[in-house]
Amino acid sequence: MKRTLVIADQTVELEISRRRGKTVMTWDGEEIPIDIVRVEKSSYSVIMDGRSVGVNIDRIRNADPDLHGFRSTTYDGAYEFTLQDPRKKLLAEAMARSKRSEGNLIRALMPGKVLKLLVHEGETVEEGQPLLILEAMKMQNEYTAPTTARVAKVHVEEGVNMEINAPMISLQQVEA
Repeated sequence: MKRTLVIADQTVELEISRRRGKTVMTWDGEEIPIDIVRVEKSSYSVIMDGRSVGVNIDRIRNADPDLHGFRSTTYDGAYEFTLQDPRKKLLAEAMARSKRSEGNLIRALMPGKVLKLLVHEGETVEEGQPLLILEAMKMQNEYTAPTTARVAKVHVEEGVNMEINAPMISLQQVEA
């Protein structure tokens, strides 16, 4: 499976796959034949371009739960890097740039399951207040109020599967 690898300030698309009995690493579109043998729990022997390198790879904590942090140690030093599932990256980018509402109607930006309703009809909500949590692609996405408003109608129930663009909550502007 393809992953996004970030090391220092460099971001590359990485995929390691097996084809016809051989291991191939695709690094930003370039296919490189490699041989990887697991020597111990976190130690590997890698042969690439006719050179053999011993690599130790350990998991490290990362502040972002969607990124998997690692430290690799080779003969010339240690390098920290993160790997991210590109689908999660695309989803996060889509969520960040899309409008979560059209006027006063909050719609599902992707198919998913309503995990938790956090408001009820008639309730006044503040700008940025969480309205509901929708699970899509194993990620929990919090939908928030775009402005201070009153919840006019809740179109969903907890546990319901939603189609993309399905109406979830209607808001009504509150007079100041």
